[in-house]
Amino acid sequence: MEHFVFTDNVKLALVVLYSVIFILMAVVKVIDTVTEKDMENMWVRLKSFFLIVAFFTLAFCFNKIVAFLFLTLISYLCFKEFLSLIPTRRTDRNVLLWAYLSIPISYYIIYINWVALFYLWIPLYMFILISVRMVMASNVEGFLKNLAVIQYGLMSTVYALGYLGLLAIIPMQYNPKGGAIGLLFFILVFTVSNDFIQMFSGKLFGKHKIIPKVSPNKTWEGLIGGVIGSTLLAVIMGVLLTPFSVPQLVFAGIVLSIFGFFGDVTMSAIKRDLGVKDTSTLIPGHGGILDRLDSLLFTAPLFFHYFAYTYSIVFTRG
Repeated sequence: MEHFVFTDNVKLALVVLYSVIFILMAVVKVIDTVTEKDMENMWVRLKSFFLIVAFFTLAFCFNKIVAFLFLTLISYLCFKEFLSLIPTRRTDRNVLLWAYLSIPISYYIIYINWVALFYLWIPLYMFILISVRMVMASNVEGFLKNLAVIQYGLMSTVYALGYLGLLAIIPMQYNPKGGAIGLLFFILVFTVSNDFIQMFSGKLFGKHKIIPKVSPNKTWEGLIGGVIGSTLLAVIMGVLLTPFSVPQLVFAGIVLSIFGFFGDVTMSAIKRDLGVKDTSTLIPGHGGILDRLDSLLFTAPLFFHYFAYTYSIVFTRG
């Protein structure tokens, strides 16, 4: 069975990351104990950060099949959480079955390196198949709403997150420093850290709200602090884990941190429209998986295409 290559740079980055997480958790606990500052949100974010990185690390320590089953499970749970927010019609049960079946098919397509089909599978073929199946149900009441809900759910939680799978099959020769794992590690840690840095900056310096009707706690100071801090992090991690130059990493850090912000607030807008706080209670005290990975819906595809364009990647099936 094919296994992922953990280069020395990736191993070093993992050791540093886990050390930093544990140190930050200890610092937050001390601040919470000796001061009157409410650090509960910080503590929850750090625990979420640790859980996400730990589960991804464990999954990719095994072989390629286990890793892709893990990614399939992540998309399945995120899609399930998304649909749980919005009631669907009883007549759409068979439609939803088709939608759920598209998830393992999507990741199998990536697994066998059929990248061209992956690009079309959800946006085109499932778009057609879902529409056809809904028409066959002969129920026009709420047709457009339910069609849009299912299609957006698949595009966000399966197609967008599927780019993590595409990063996992990038050939080693394109990134000798870190391989596919280095690229996955980079975008995952960068995105989750960006959320944390923006929240931390906003808590310390935030005064001017950006979009109070969507996310009252988001401020310009938090966003700017997040962009600066995340760009610095991108340079530090990128030099170790990617073949990008420093200017390329600065560009990536700025763009990804901004679009990570919009990925987060887009899901916030959806939840606020529906009158819910979290996508689920799957992770006690943390909400759902989609709550923790919503920024990746924007950053994972952008990072993949930036890398693929920069290095003219060619995938070979087999």
